[in-house]
Amino acid sequence: MFYTVAFSIIKWIILIFNGKPELKNQQRIPTGNYVLIATHRTWFDMLYFGAFLLPKHFYFIAKKELFKNPIVAWGLRKCNVEPVDRTNPGISVIKNPVKVLKKTDLSVLIFPSGTRHSTKLKGGAALIAKMAQVPMLPVVYQGPLTLKAVFLRQRAHINFGEPIYVPKSNKLTDADQVAVEAQMAAAFATLDRELNPNYVYHDHTKKTTKS
Repeated sequence: MFYTVAFSIIKWIILIFNGKPELKNQQRIPTGNYVLIATHRTWFDMLYFGAFLLPKHFYFIAKKELFKNPIVAWGLRKCNVEPVDRTNPGISVIKNPVKVLKKTDLSVLIFPSGTRHSTKLKGGAALIAKMAQVPMLPVVYQGPLTLKAVFLRQRAHINFGEPIYVPKSNKLTDADQVAVEAQMAAAFATLDRELNPNYVYHDHTKKTTKS
């Protein structure tokens, strides 16, 4: 109940201050549970996914530093957010999402790049999807990257790709992992082009230096 209320409020805040985002290819969203793999372009893109994919609920993983404040930590846990030590994540970062996918009606949201400051894809999403035997659903977000842009009503666009399946027989060797990561990267690139052929993501948190 807390999750539904929280993300419903977030949805209405977005609608009021930023307008309704464009959601493309929602027919590609599979029934049942899945691993939503997304490009991580701003700290609030997961709020768009959580709000506009209601009534579907998600399980999230977030850096443990966000849980320092006990009130914030309580709210995050009520929204299915689990802390992780990014420097020493441990096996639970794989086991817990797999358990959630198998034993609950929650899907899992993962940013394969890990942070907004990396374009390198990591292998956790594919392993989780394989172990839980659920598809990965690629999605991209194009829209405001700062709160100022949100209030200026810079419209957001969200595009869903075709599900990616990792067969149980796939041993996810190094070569297999490279192939899956290439498939994920290609899916993100295709989805970006479908929204805007000229789109290029620029990390607004990095200062450019003049030569």
